[in-house]
Amino acid sequence: MTQAGHRYHSGRSTDRVGTMQTALLMDLHLILREGARVLFGLRCNTGFADGLYHLPAGRLEDGETIVAGIIREAKEELGIEIAAADLALVHAMHHRSGRLALFFEARAWSGSIVNAEPDKCDRLDWMSLEELPDNTVAYAREALRLIGNGHTAGTFGWD
Repeated sequence: MTQAGHRYHSGRSTDRVGTMQTALLMDLHLILREGARVLFGLRCNTGFADGLYHLPAGRLEDGETIVAGIIREAKEELGIEIAAADLALVHAMHHRSGRLALFFEARAWSGSIVNAEPDKCDRLDWMSLEELPDNTVAYAREALRLIGNGHTAGTFGWD
């Protein structure tokens, strides 16, 4: 049993009163803006969305807070440092696939952005949200649309 009083087994947990709950996997996404453009990477060799543009992203690791996780992803993927005070959680998206995607926007960062994982990312490009290519990850496109319309929460794949 964990501190919160949940038992975990095979993606489901049972709370103290015996209610079954489905565990969600957590994905973290980073939005970096340069004027009206947002940074995207062209994915490769990952087994997920290879050949598609996506925001810098990764999974939350065990024992890690969401803020520590997005700071780690920024360092691993882009070689930059982001202070927790410069991050804002701007959107949460619940996927039908059992994932919760959190989107953080960085107001500032230090260091020069580089493709720090060329084995997983062919290139980095600053793109206008109005002119995203067809090969952009669909749920990232939808999250950015929702964010632009002032929505802090959304769903994907439920319709």
